[in-house]
Amino acid sequence: MTAPPAATRSPRTINREFVTGAVTGAAALMLVGTGGAVLVGIFARLTGRSSGIDQGLVVAVLLNVALLLFGCLRYRALTAELNEATDAGHRARVLAQRDSLTGFLNRRSLSEDGATLFGSARRRGKVVAMLTIDVDFFKSVNDMHGYAVGDQVLVHVAETIAAIAPTSSLLARLGADEFACAFVFDPAHQGVADRIAERLVTGFARPFRANGVDIHATVSIGVARSDADCASIDALLRNADIALHAAKTAGRNRHVWFNTAMEQSLQVRGELESGLRLAVAAQDIIPYFEQQVDLATGLTTGFEVLARWDHPTRGMIPPDVFIPIAEEIGVIGDLSLSLMRQACTAARDWDSALTLSINISSVQLRDAWLAQKIIKTLVETGFPASRLEIEVTESALFDNLALAQSIVGSLKNQGIRLALDDFGTGFSSLAHLRALPFDRIKIDHSFVASILDNAESMAIVNTIVRLGDSLNLPVTAEGIEDAAVEERLRALGCAKGQGYLYGRPMNAAQLRRLLAEQRLLAHQPDGDFPPVRGIAPRLAG
Repeated sequence: MTAPPAATRSPRTINREFVTGAVTGAAALMLVGTGGAVLVGIFARLTGRSSGIDQGLVVAVLLNVALLLFGCLRYRALTAELNEATDAGHRARVLAQRDSLTGFLNRRSLSEDGATLFGSARRRGKVVAMLTIDVDFFKSVNDMHGYAVGDQVLVHVAETIAAIAPTSSLLARLGADEFACAFVFDPAHQGVADRIAERLVTGFARPFRANGVDIHATVSIGVARSDADCASIDALLRNADIALHAAKTAGRNRHVWFNTAMEQSLQVRGELESGLRLAVAAQDIIPYFEQQVDLATGLTTGFEVLARWDHPTRGMIPPDVFIPIAEEIGVIGDLSLSLMRQACTAARDWDSALTLSINISSVQLRDAWLAQKIIKTLVETGFPASRLEIEVTESALFDNLALAQSIVGSLKNQGIRLALDDFGTGFSSLAHLRALPFDRIKIDHSFVASILDNAESMAIVNTIVRLGDSLNLPVTAEGIEDAAVEERLRALGCAKGQGYLYGRPMNAAQLRRLLAEQRLLAHQPDGDFPPVRGIAPRLAG
């Protein structure tokens, strides 16, 4: 049995080997010496030249045999220990280089092996393509089905990548649900990388079954090439990551190539992220109020709260730009509660018939303490729960219906009303109407704006209005900008409407002046705000 190289053994182990070897060697030498003397004595007795054998020599021989056997056995044991330690060291090196779940390289190993591939490709006049692959909405898979199913999905993703990627590719798992694939191709044939990326996107479009559950795990892919002003494998990986972000921003389930404009866009986004954190903390994002009108009477019944951010250097930033960022960086909860606190403070002394509608994002509906936070805000601002309406979208409910039911139940117990926003654009609309105690349905503006010239939009709006009537749920139409659209909605039986036809959204100060002119503010010195009877007339826009 061959011992492991000395370079792999510790000094202590080498000392133990030395002692064992020295004892065994000494025993062997003594055995040769004493054994020879005993043999001479035996021969002398057999030939009659001696009458006996020295018993001391016999004992010495037996002791030397025992020592020699002990040394051999000990040497075998030490060799086995050393081989086991060597195997453990090899396993440790493998674990340090590879992901234990998928067997792919880890990020560090990709950087090391990729540098070799990068240099080799340059010397041969070839190009390295780097694909970064992210599983879309993987957190939802873990939340809904558990981590065991999530691990099966990751293994499935790794196996699919390995089956589609070229045989010489470097495959790595970079993070929880992010993978990388690097391979060499001819710079004149970029279509090779395109085809690999398209096959990956298509391969994941089919559902995957794990623990009896069908999982729809699409992927987003960023692609970069090493000859596009890229100095190293790490720079190439960064470019692919930037392209991956662009793919997710563009709607996911696709692949996108890196270009330099993306890097500039990413820098702008980074500035917006840091600015947004400061703006939320300083309450620089303020509520604007859009009128909601009773279509039958033309009277204003309330206002929807909209977020507005007047950036100090970039001016007014649209909500559809900063709201997704707020959700991604985890400040949407603080932002929403800040808007609610500001809006409730501004509206607590309005006419008691005027309501506030506030949107809640899907990210907030994952917070089991959301209802308590909203109720606490109402208590702190003194705004009546009966005048607050919470709006949620169908897509928000899709993530975790059971938790949404719990949150909504707590809010309804306090007298807060619930509206289903953007009806018809989400998932399983009728199922959600049965599962949750909604007080109102809101038709998405994309249907409302085109009812006069699009028969399908007209049919959808008509169907939603009739459905609301059958379920005794009033319907609000969003995005009304034309009097003819308003008239058509009124004829269909739509209860309420909102949009630019009734004026642009106003900040709290502008709206307060208008309400004061129409004597729709309650004032009492002791700070109590009794309701003023009547409903506000339509406010001039």
